[in-house]
Amino acid sequence: MVSEHVKQLRANLTDAELRLWHEVRRSALGHKFRRQHPLGPYVVDFICLAQKLIVELDGGQHAEPENAAKDVERTAWLKQSGYRIIRFWNNDVLENMSGVLIRIQDELKARD
Repeated sequence: MVSEHVKQLRANLTDAELRLWHEVRRSALGHKFRRQHPLGPYVVDFICLAQKLIVELDGGQHAEPENAAKDVERTAWLKQSGYRIIRFWNNDVLENMSGVLIRIQDELKARD
C-alpha cells in the first residue's frame, strides 16, 4: 500500500519532475520508469527497476550543507543496495531536456 506521503509527493511534482515524467513516459527510452517510488527508508524521484537505475532531480536546497550531507548518506545506502544513481539539477531538465534524456539513455544502454 502506498503511503500518504508518497501519494502527496506524486500529486505535487515540481515543474522539473513533471516535465521529466512526461518525457520519460512518452520517449523512446524503451524502459518502464516509476515516479516517487519508495525504496527502503527513502522515496526516489524516478526509478527503472529492471535496470536498477535511479534518476534524482535536485533543486537549490540540495546545495545547502545539511542537505548535501543527507544526500551523501542516501546515495551510499542506495548504491549499497545495488542501484545506480544519476542526478540532475532542476535547471538541467528545464533548459536541456534533450541532454538529460541522452544521459539517461546512455545509462540504460550501459546495462543492456
